[in-house]
Amino acid sequence: MHYLFLALAATPDPTPAGTLKPGLTEDQVSPGIWGFLATAFVVMLSILLIVDMVRRLRRVRYRGEVEEAREAQAAEAHEDGERSAGLGESAGESEGNAGEIAANETDRAPH
Repeated sequence: MHYLFLALAATPDPTPAGTLKPGLTEDQVSPGIWGFLATAFVVMLSILLIVDMVRRLRRVRYRGEVEEAREAQAAEAHEDGERSAGLGESAGESEGNAGEIAANETDRAPH
């Protein structure tokens, strides 16, 4: 804690006078119009890149949602197809079994 007080006491004034070399003014050492244009260009480029990234991410998300919907429909159709095929087979089997039972009964019947 003691060191903190020493560091605060030893810090220089935040606005020192006479920091520029002799013969220079503040507008001569500022970035000027070229610095402003370069910064504006970087900002605009960043905004365009962010907008493009958001579009691409949205497209990927929508494609994923569509693909999931297609897979769900395909799975549902596959299950429906299995159910109808299963019902058809069991109905066919029961009809076939009834036919076999009837044939077996006629074979057993006395002539």
